[in-house]
Amino acid sequence: MAAGRPGSQECSVEGWSGIVAVAAGNVHAARNTGRSHTVGLCADGTVVATGWNGDGQCDVAGWADVVGVAAGWRRTLGVTSDGRVLAAGRWEDRACEVDAWRDVIAVAAGDWHSVGLRYDGTVVAVGNDTRGQCDVSGWRGVRSVSAGYLHTVAVDHQGRVLATGDVRCGVTEVATWRDIVEVSAGSLHVLGLDAGGRVHVAGAARSDHADVERWRDVVAVAAGAEHSLGLLEDGRVVSTGSAADGRRATTGWTL
Repeated sequence: MAAGRPGSQECSVEGWSGIVAVAAGNVHAARNTGRSHTVGLCADGTVVATGWNGDGQCDVAGWADVVGVAAGWRRTLGVTSDGRVLAAGRWEDRACEVDAWRDVIAVAAGDWHSVGLRYDGTVVAVGNDTRGQCDVSGWRGVRSVSAGYLHTVAVDHQGRVLATGDVRCGVTEVATWRDIVEVSAGSLHVLGLDAGGRVHVAGAARSDHADVERWRDVVAVAAGAEHSLGLLEDGRVVSTGSAADGRRATTGWTL
């Protein structure tokens, strides 16, 4: 299923099957010119992609043995079962320079940077670091990571949130969050899901996404450029934020 700009190529996923994970290009709202793409990880370890391919970010036809994917602005990342990282798309910003990474178990792609989580709980990052979004060298005991517009966030095994980058994105606010099981970095905000199924929000877009604090029984969250999504225990999808281009048209979805 997909919701978004009617007729947009990044929503052309009707023919996909055997998909076990998906990722959508994270584009900052100020630059949202329709140059977006969607990536799907197939059960057999291959990858499919649709949408704008001006920088080759959808050129994933030869990928194999992939266990995780991420989509950023003008790029796609994939992590293989042996811990290597693949990249397709724009190379000028160094965010695709991931060939030397090893022992990686998960990847995240922001607008200008790429992030990898290693088996040992450390984190690596590469790309444009204008706001310190790649300053992750001291992170330890991390279990999941997420990359946004100009920020990187992570959750450690104690349920604490680590964050670095632009202060407008809420990277200082999340220090007080506790018992967090999942985080998602959007354009200028961060979502945090706690063990009780409640959602927290921080960042410059807080006022536009405040409704998430009333959500209950949430099992997964996703932060976009101007909107937020939550998956409930009963399989329903809830959303808040901008409804432009049909991005919140999730009524009736059950998973």
